[in-house]
Amino acid sequence: MCLRRRRNNDDKDERLTDRQIRSGLLLIICALHWIPAGAGEVTEAQGRGLLDNFVEGVQSMSARFEQSLVDENNIVVDESRGTLEILRPGRFRWTYTNPYEQVLVADGLNIWSYDVDLAQVTVKPQRKVLASTPAVLLGGGGKVLDDFDYIGSEEDRGTIWVSLKPKDSESGFSKIELGFTDGELSRMMFADNLEQTTLIALFDVRVNPEIEDEVFMFEPPAAADLVGTPVTAGGAVQ
Repeated sequence: MCLRRRRNNDDKDERLTDRQIRSGLLLIICALHWIPAGAGEVTEAQGRGLLDNFVEGVQSMSARFEQSLVDENNIVVDESRGTLEILRPGRFRWTYTNPYEQVLVADGLNIWSYDVDLAQVTVKPQRKVLASTPAVLLGGGGKVLDDFDYIGSEEDRGTIWVSLKPKDSESGFSKIELGFTDGELSRMMFADNLEQTTLIALFDVRVNPEIEDEVFMFEPPAAADLVGTPVTAGGAVQ
């Protein structure tokens, strides 16, 4: 997700033309499938109802995802794909499989980031890292929507887009849009304070499947470097 670390490519200049071509193609796709041009009106009650149903009615979810990051110049700077599992409250597993392997696990107390190629694990307190971010909407429960201002909703090509703005100006995000198709989450778009936009499409979505607790447990590999110190249920470090 947005917490994934981007890598620098040594051959960035040589591949600039190819990247610009891919960027242009992605922007055409965005214009057709993401940007709500000529969208239909959706009442606030309908928009809020979709949010409430997602936060309160979806206790678990699994899906495949494809993610793209577009910079302030509308250039695609990162593309990735993988799988995700969510179990409320407060747990998710976000696994990147392409172009390289990385795992993000929120276990309810800590968020673990494991870069397989670098053999490095970073751990931080979950509450501090995820507050008022898109991730808290995916795994949070209870009154998580209280951290966001409702902006509006509109329908485009069968998808209802609900726009939110974090109340915390330090969250790092200026706007969050969730796209619902047939009442289920199918698209996400996040605009950050660096004028970058993250686009996520979900596929093979399963709502409220049984997911074992072990999926959201993480034990750092013995050969990996550990950066940070996990906290325990009592707030103490391990």
